[in-house]
Amino acid sequence: MPMREECKHYQSRTYSTGEVARFCELDLAPEAPWRCPEDCPAYERRLADAGWVHGTLVEPAVEDEPESGPQVAELLDQAEEIVNAFAPEAVAEAERRRAAEQRASGGRRRWPWRRGG
Repeated sequence: MPMREECKHYQSRTYSTGEVARFCELDLAPEAPWRCPEDCPAYERRLADAGWVHGTLVEPAVEDEPESGPQVAELLDQAEEIVNAFAPEAVAEAERRRAAEQRASGGRRRWPWRRGG
C-alpha cells in the first residue's frame, strides 16, 4: 500500500533544494516515503481537506522506490539512532545560546515593536 497522503498523520516538507521529505509523524511507516503498513492501527482520514482537488503546486511525485532489503532497514535504523542521539545535545546548545543572549541583554526581553527598550 503506498503512503496514504490523506491520513492525518502523513506529513511532507519541501526544502529550498527542492528535496521533499515524506513521513508518518507517528513513525509508524518504516518504509516511508513509499508505503504505509497494510493495516496501520493509527490511520485516520484527514477531514480538513477531504474531497478537495489539489492543484499543480502540490509536492512532486514520489521518486521510484530503491531496492531494499534487511541491510537497508538496518542502515536507516542506525541513521535514526544517530539523529536521536544528537537531538538532546542540539537542544541543550540552543538553550545555552538563548540564555547567553538573555544575559547579554541584561535579562530584558526586547520587543520588536517598541523603540528604545
